[in-house]
Formats: sequence, structure tokens, C-alpha cells
Amino acid sequence: MSAEAQNLDNKISVNETPYAVAKLGESARIIKQSINELPLLRRRLEKNKSVKLKAREIYGDLQNQYRRLINAFDTVALSLLEAEHDEMASHSVKLSQAVRAFNPMTPDYTKLCAALSGYLSKLPLSDLNEASDILNISANDSASANEAQTTNARIIGRLMNNVRMGYYPTCTENLAHIVRGISIPEGVTVNILDPCCGCGIALNSVAEGVAAGGNDCKTYGIELDSFRAEEALTRIDRVGFGSFYYSRISNEAFHAMLLNPPYLSVMTEGGSNTRSEKRFLVDSISNLMMGGLLIYIIPYYRLTADICRLLCDNFNDIRVLKFTSNEFKKFKQVAVLGTRVKRRDGSDMVSALSALALSPDTIPEITKLQSGYYQLPSIQKEVALFKGAQFNVAELAEQLNKSKSFSRLFQRSELDKTEKRPLLPLSIGQIGLVGGSGLINGLVECDTPHIIKGRIVKEKRVRESENFNGRGDLMSTTLTEVISNKLIFNLLTPNGFRTLTDYGGGAIADNICLPLGRVVITREASEALTDYDINSALQRHRTGDWGDVSESDWESNNNALKHGERILSSYSSLNGENFWIITESDRSYTTVLLPDEY
Repeated sequence: MSAEAQNLDNKISVNETPYAVAKLGESARIIKQSINELPLLRRRLEKNKSVKLKAREIYGDLQNQYRRLINAFDTVALSLLEAEHDEMASHSVKLSQAVRAFNPMTPDYTKLCAALSGYLSKLPLSDLNEASDILNISANDSASANEAQTTNARIIGRLMNNVRMGYYPTCTENLAHIVRGISIPEGVTVNILDPCCGCGIALNSVAEGVAAGGNDCKTYGIELDSFRAEEALTRIDRVGFGSFYYSRISNEAFHAMLLNPPYLSVMTEGGSNTRSEKRFLVDSISNLMMGGLLIYIIPYYRLTADICRLLCDNFNDIRVLKFTSNEFKKFKQVAVLGTRVKRRDGSDMVSALSALALSPDTIPEITKLQSGYYQLPSIQKEVALFKGAQFNVAELAEQLNKSKSFSRLFQRSELDKTEKRPLLPLSIGQIGLVGGSGLINGLVECDTPHIIKGRIVKEKRVRESENFNGRGDLMSTTLTEVISNKLIFNLLTPNGFRTLTDYGGGAIADNICLPLGRVVITREASEALTDYDINSALQRHRTGDWGDVSESDWESNNNALKHGERILSSYSSLNGENFWIITESDRSYTTVLLPDEY
């Protein structure tokens, strides 16, 4: 049995009863009930045989009680074997065979009931008062009662002592015979799981056997006891600390599973059953991949009908092999081997499998397992998730080592080592965002060094649209005030100062410089405008900022710039005076004028 048994067994109190003793008492009550119920049901059936519907109902009840009686005998036999009461267990098996041969339609149940009553009087029940209640022992039967009490005390004492000792490491010599019976595909690293690995000796023994055959394997174990888990770390690749039931492990990720659970379980005061060998099997099946091998090590007397049903529903090619003579004599252990299949109804195979527990002499030794009998799946599989219920440094290091996020965090990005360039040319909007954020500032060291400063200012523009009726008459004029962001780049270059602007969604690249030719100013414009108004407007006009024109005129100017046509811009002075700048199509003249002078 694995080390987890000790942790379970240390919690046993005086109010807890060994599982074997509790099941013995339950079965005795069923046998006593059968003594009372079976003759009564048979008489009722005889009385109502002319009423078919009623007779059929009574006959069903008779069959059900008869089946309960047979199952109770099987449970009694297994419980007596666990209590090392072999002679009484053998007698139970023989009596069970006789009961199976009995015809429930026999009119007279006198001999059967007498045999059952005599059998009950010999059972070592868990409490003398309970025994007296079941058997109705009278004062004249005090000798039998005292004998039952003495036998019972001896059995309970031995069972409770075994429960408290609890830790039975798996014999590595027997494991070597199991490894010999496994065929491992070439080039596949097999994953092996032990849900209750103890100190890791058994799992390490399997891994060494696999390695000796020239194959690679990775071992994974879960252990409840932290001291044994620490020791297991020296033998097993990965160890999860804490209870297996609260661990997180990938499903269908393991080629083989070594399951040697605690099995000296107890019945608590509230009647709950802590049969770990069954719960471990139920919870661990999903971790084994389809076609994966189960190595299930339990005492043969725990091969109960419910365990057999689980095995038959989920596994193919099931073989039960007992440990070699000395080991089997000490611990009664068998290895149940089988390959996992998709869940199906295996009820028709249960009786044959469970019958082995009632006749251990017929179970073959593990040495009879043929070499390479079980073929493991030829699947390379990574165990993506393996976390114990409790934190431990070794598992954290393993998870961090496999984490791509942490490797990226601590590894310098390859992009940091290279010159960064955009995949596509930046749009004017992107340039605006970069400039406005202040990232384009200061000295730019390149083939033509320059100093750049970017800033964004708010600009207000008023757009005018005329509304006409169906006859073409002007009905009204709509004025639209638009507030927009204006991005200004000021550059200091070896050739002087330049200003680059993007105003109101203009799509002109920052390297545009419109040839102005000869610049002339009309008389009225020179009187209404200052030198600053004229020079700043000319600079905006030269760089593709068309000022307060409509969107359609802005687009027309952009096209005119490309195709050599006349360009007209509109600006406002500091005093609010509107004026135009017109560059001729041949770029020979640029005129600054007021709209009234056009």
C-alpha cells in the first residue's frame, strides 16, 4: 500500500470501524433478514398463485431477496479473508455455492434457514450486543456468545493495528516482472503517473526498468505527506504535493499508471465509507490515455463487485496476477492489469472477475506474465498541466521554466537590437500623433542633421455654403464653424528655419514646397494686412496649407499642385480680415489680394 495510507490512518478514532468489520455486520443483517423474509415470501406466493399479477410481484420480491443473500455471502467471504479468518472464509464460499444451487421455488425453507442460522452463530461480529440482537442468543448460549466476543476482539484488534501501521511499499522485484510484460514503442517518451507515490521508490523502479530496455520515460507522482514528497523529488521527474483529489493534471496524457492506493479503510461513525482504493481508481482513470496501461495493486480480497464493474466498464484485456509467494503471503496483493478503452457496459464480465477474489489459489503468479504482453500507445504526448494541491518550489520552477511568457519577459526582444522602421510610410495622422506626443523632438542625427520641435494648436475656421431653390435662386447662406487641431513642426536646419504644418486634414506630405515665382501684393491688401499676416500666409501656402477653403476646394488645390494648375488659398489676418493668395498655373506669379479685388 502507498504512503497516503498512513495519513488516512493517523486520523482513526475510537468511533471508527474497520471496513471489513463494518461490511461483515451489514452482510450478517442481510442474512438474518433473508431467514425471516424468504419463507414468508414463498408462502405468500403459494397463497396468491391464482392471481397472476400479484404472484408476479411477489415472485420478483423473492428473487431480489435471494440475490441479496448471495451477494451478502460474497461480501462476508471477502471480509473474512481481509480479517485473516481463512477457515471461516472457506466455509462461507462453500455455503454460498450451496445457496446458489438452492431453488427459490422449493416449498420448504426449513433446512436452508437452519443452515443460515447456524452459520450466523459462528461469524465474528463487530459487537456482542449486535450479535445477540441478530441471533437472539439466550442465556444458555453464553458460551457461544463469549467465544464470538473473544474472536471478534482479536480480529478488530489485528485490523486496527494494521490500519494504523498502514504503509506497505510495493515490492520492486514484482514490479520488475510487470515491466518485463510491457512493450514500449521506439522513439516515444512514455509518461507514467503514480497518484499516491510515497517516497517514489516504486515509480522509480518502473522508470529504471523502462530505461534498461533502452526507452525514455518521464515520471509524475502525487504525494500527500510533504516529507515523503520531498524524498520522492530525488527519484521522480515531477512531484505534486498534497492530496491527489485536489490536484490538477492533464487528462489522457499518460501511457501507463501505477496505482497502489491505501486500502485499509474504515467506516466512520456517521456511516460514510472512505474506501480509498475505489475513489483513487474512479478519479484517476481520466488521466490515462486510450490504450494506456493500468497497473492496479490491491489485496485480492478488495476485488469486490463494484471495483470489478469499474474495471470491466473501462478496460480491455484485464489480467489479475498475484505477487510472488512470500510477498503474497504477507500482504495478499495482486496486480490488476488492463488497457483503457472508451467506457462501455462490461457487466457481463464482472462475475468472472470477482470470482477470482473468492478463490485466490486459482490466481496465477505475476511471473507468468509474458514478455511484452501489453503494448503501450505509440503517441508522443506532453503533460501540459501537472499541479499538486499545495505549493512547492520545485514545481513552480518547472512551470516557470516552461512558461513562454516568462521567457519573453526576461529575454531581450530581437526588435530592440535592430533599427526600427515602420512597415509602411506613416500617414499624416500618425505623424500628428507622434509629433503631438512629443516623441519627435530635439536633435535628429541623420545624413542631414536638424533640430525639430512638434506642437499642436487649436484653429477655428468658418465655412460658408450657399443654399439655392429649384429655380436657382439663392435662398440662404449657411455658416459652419469648425474647430480643428493644427500640428506645427518647427525645424532648424543648416540651411535655415522651416515650418511644416498639417492643417485641418490636409493630405500633403511634409516635403512639399510650392514654387511661388514672383510674389506681388495688391494695394488694398498691403494697406489691410501686416507683414506678419502676409509672410505667415505665404509660408502656409508654400507648404500645402490652403487655409479657410472648403473641403472640395482643398482637394482641388491638392490636385492642382500635382497637375500644374492654378491654386487659391484663403486666410485670416490677426484683425480678422479675410484675404486670398493665388499662384498661377505656370508658377510664375503669386498674388496676395482681398476677395473684393478678384
